[in-house]
Amino acid sequence: MADRELDLIQGTLNVLVLQTLRWGPMNGYAIAQHVARTTDGDIALEEGALYPALHRMEHRGWLAAEWGLSANNRRARFYRLTPLGQRVLRERVASWERLVAAVGRVLAAPRPVTA
Repeated sequence: MADRELDLIQGTLNVLVLQTLRWGPMNGYAIAQHVARTTDGDIALEEGALYPALHRMEHRGWLAAEWGLSANNRRARFYRLTPLGQRVLRERVASWERLVAAVGRVLAAPRPVTA
């Protein structure tokens, strides 16, 4: 997989996680469930991608984590946005909105004129 492709996938995952955590602290399972429900199952965050992403974002200072009890009384790490994470989220959402608008323009464009 090309580096740019991997960056796009990780960037997408980061935005989904950061956006989900703007509602408050959640554990990894709750994050994955929220994304699956919100996207009607079109996006499934696999453990093998989600937990390394959470740890990466925590290491970058975007998230803070602490231990707590999940809804079924199991010990779990709960992640929350830091002030830096909130700033990164705003920047990434703005970038995504520009990307979506640009792709939309290409999809809606008339047939190109060839020379």
